[in-house]
Amino acid sequence: MFYQLYELNHAAMAPFRAAADIMRFAYANPLNPFSHTPLGRTMAASLEMFERTTRRYGKPEFGLTQTTIGDQTVFVREEVVWSRPFCNLLHFARSVPAARGNDPRILIVAPMSGHYATLLRGTVEALLPSADIYITDWIDARMVPMTEGRFDFDDYVDYVIEMLHFLGQDTHVIAVCQPSVPVLAAAAVMEEANDPLAPSSMTLMGGPIDTRINPTAVNKLAQERSLQWFSDNVIMNVPWPQPGFMRPVYPGFLQLSGFMSMNLDRHLVAHKEFFMHLVKNDGEPEKHRDFYDEYLAVMDLTAEFYLQTVEQVFMKHSLPKGELMHRGKRVDPAAIRKVALLTVEGENDDISGVGQTKAAQTICVNIPEDMRMHYLQPDVGHYGVFNGSRFRREIAPRIINFVREHSRSAVKPPVPRVIKGGRTA
Repeated sequence: MFYQLYELNHAAMAPFRAAADIMRFAYANPLNPFSHTPLGRTMAASLEMFERTTRRYGKPEFGLTQTTIGDQTVFVREEVVWSRPFCNLLHFARSVPAARGNDPRILIVAPMSGHYATLLRGTVEALLPSADIYITDWIDARMVPMTEGRFDFDDYVDYVIEMLHFLGQDTHVIAVCQPSVPVLAAAAVMEEANDPLAPSSMTLMGGPIDTRINPTAVNKLAQERSLQWFSDNVIMNVPWPQPGFMRPVYPGFLQLSGFMSMNLDRHLVAHKEFFMHLVKNDGEPEKHRDFYDEYLAVMDLTAEFYLQTVEQVFMKHSLPKGELMHRGKRVDPAAIRKVALLTVEGENDDISGVGQTKAAQTICVNIPEDMRMHYLQPDVGHYGVFNGSRFRREIAPRIINFVREHSRSAVKPPVPRVIKGGRTA
């Protein structure tokens, strides 16, 4: 009943949250003389803190309406081009001049691990000037009726394969964090079947390919607990009146509590500084609002997908051991021969330890040496592998270079300059 109690508490707090929001506007209104005093600003800051810590954060928007190609600003239109019960495929269609030719087509597989695909807004934004971008927009499991059936690890792999079939030949795929395992599995399944629509390249970023290497706190937790413990303690049924009523899920609010507890001191300091900025009225709080509006927006995962991922990836290490199964057949990474492989890691990653993603280079034994590369980015954690200034300056150009180098198209545009930094192997 824990999920039901959480929903009841949220509903019970609604009138207090609404009252706090109204009072905050009154205290912060510049026409109110009290708003120009330290006490008035303190009241307004306290009310905003209450409202923000008790609200449910909805799914954010990408909000990418334009990009710059060369010295020209072009419009971007976001559209759903493929849809299934648990995922929409978004296309960021750019109004590029016909004379430019075709940029590489890239499918970004966003993690299905609690946050929405908008967490990769910075990833998309950095790649848009140089590529035709598609991204998986996973749907909150609490919003999917039970009549739509289950969604497990096999379904995830099938979705990736279906999207690659939809996009056609010479598509490149980027997996960020969790989807590194199912994306590699999808490539192996397609290569073993001699599928002509297998991706031209795959880029795996901060992914748990082999969590036996440099295990992090997340990896150790999975080793210390049994699968039954996870099933008993974190799996709950979606409460009424949500569309997914009675669907077994790993709730987003539980995932968020886990995320927050890993760096609780950092979050407490950030909120304290946010409060002080509000009191001082120095214009700094907007960065805090933007970050936490994204970070605190979470989604439920289907129980079957979550438990299978915990068991196969973090407990049994099935992929690096050669024991991962898809639809009753063993997934063979050695079958990958024509898909170029780029692995990217962050030196300070506390989610996927250094070496866990690089392990893909070891298990994909039949990819030619001139079709593989590994890059370790210094001074970044997990988030910095796919977002932030170092990603834009050092990682994104390397991805574009790699993609263009291994494109199967006849014409390859000139590659952008890469700022020196990090280590490439």
